[in-house]
Amino acid sequence: MANVSVYNMEGNEVGTLELNDAVFGVEVNEHLVHMAVVAQLANKRQGTQKAKTRAEVSGGGKKPWRQKGTGHARQGSTRAPQWTGGGVVFAPTPRDYTIKLNKKEKRAALKSALTSRVNESKFIVVDELKFDEIKTKKFQAVMNNLKVSKALIVLDEGSDNAAISARNIPTVKTAKVNTINVYDILKYNTVVATKAAVASIEEVYA
Repeated sequence: MANVSVYNMEGNEVGTLELNDAVFGVEVNEHLVHMAVVAQLANKRQGTQKAKTRAEVSGGGKKPWRQKGTGHARQGSTRAPQWTGGGVVFAPTPRDYTIKLNKKEKRAALKSALTSRVNESKFIVVDELKFDEIKTKKFQAVMNNLKVSKALIVLDEGSDNAAISARNIPTVKTAKVNTINVYDILKYNTVVATKAAVASIEEVYA
């Protein structure tokens, strides 16, 4: 089992924590991680883009001029794609971009992402992140104490003040245990989690 240091909000080491290998010590499956990221980004797409083809643009029923003898190229409709106000040749239509992953694949991908962060020493455990008031400056001070800039902060229940304090920091994103995902784990350089959050992750995913 991997051991990681536990820090307090001042950035001082206050102990160690043994991580569960069933979650933080699995074999990293890069293919599954890639599939999970692709699926998440694809599922974000609305798929509501639409443009009209020449069949859908109103008007254009009358032939603009006779077929021969005008000196112009022959034309059948003023709504053909080469005309201003005409239809689009291969117009985009609404579609569903959803990619589905099995539950086991999702869990395995998440475990792989967490394990990779532990292996790279980019997983930091904090004993707690408790704030008496909502203060962005105090949260930024904690990040500076931990020597962390771009980070995903995994919080336990009852850390609402900390979550709101971090909201205005552009390089920080907070998440609860039930909302962490592969894309965010990989997007941010470091994962910072409270001891209670780590325990919850192990309970849910072990």
